[in-house]
Amino acid sequence: MLYVYSEISYKLWRNERKTILRTREGNNYQNKKMRKSTILSLSFFCFLFLSSSLLSSNSMDSTYSIISDKQEKGKFKPDENNLMQKHAFFFDRNQDGSVHPWETYQGLRALGAGVLLSTACGIFINGAFSQLTRPGKFPSLLFPIELRNIVLAKIKSGTDTYDEKGRFIEEKFENIFRDYARTHSDALTRSELSEMRRAHKKPKDYFGWISTWTQWSLTYHLFKDEHGLLKKDTLRGLYDGSTFEKREKELKEKRNALAKKKASI
Repeated sequence: MLYVYSEISYKLWRNERKTILRTREGNNYQNKKMRKSTILSLSFFCFLFLSSSLLSSNSMDSTYSIISDKQEKGKFKPDENNLMQKHAFFFDRNQDGSVHPWETYQGLRALGAGVLLSTACGIFINGAFSQLTRPGKFPSLLFPIELRNIVLAKIKSGTDTYDEKGRFIEEKFENIFRDYARTHSDALTRSELSEMRRAHKKPKDYFGWISTWTQWSLTYHLFKDEHGLLKKDTLRGLYDGSTFEKREKELKEKRNALAKKKASI
């Protein structure tokens, strides 16, 4: 009798083990299949992103092109009254009305930012603001910022120097220096800039806090003078993009002069 029970128990154990092994094999197969699909998907997305960065404006998908009466010969022209548009237009390197991550990178490099800083800012800025300027559209893997809707990317915890239509408000700009420029009436130190930024924080606007910190840190890093001051005229020009163009021209001239000097040696 004991032998019979032992034989039955052994057969039950063996059948149960076979079932467990089959289940494990099935799970392993599914896991391998899922891992393979994930790797293929990521590879495809990386290929798509890298390939798109090499495309010219003529080969861009029409989905991301802006069709408006402000375009002339395929080029986007910012509204003269919308200084927020003019500010961002500097980074639209092919002037098609959309700023992509690689254009943000190129614009920052033209302003003297390093490779790593430009790369990080290109990822953060476009990743954070792309969808805000594309209301009602499906998220794009190319992360374009559409200039015609740039006012939708206005930060709540900002200085409100732009109004809801992107227009420049002189009074708000003057308030920055009246309230925070204590060391010099026409310039801001790093600590004064930080104080100004903290004073404009809106409660629970976590996205705005991070965005303004990034924005003002980058502004100070790129445009402070040799004394560590952010000049009033420089900051004013940032709002309409003229400071960007001036800095790019200055750096080009310096590079050309250096190249000529090396060639003459």
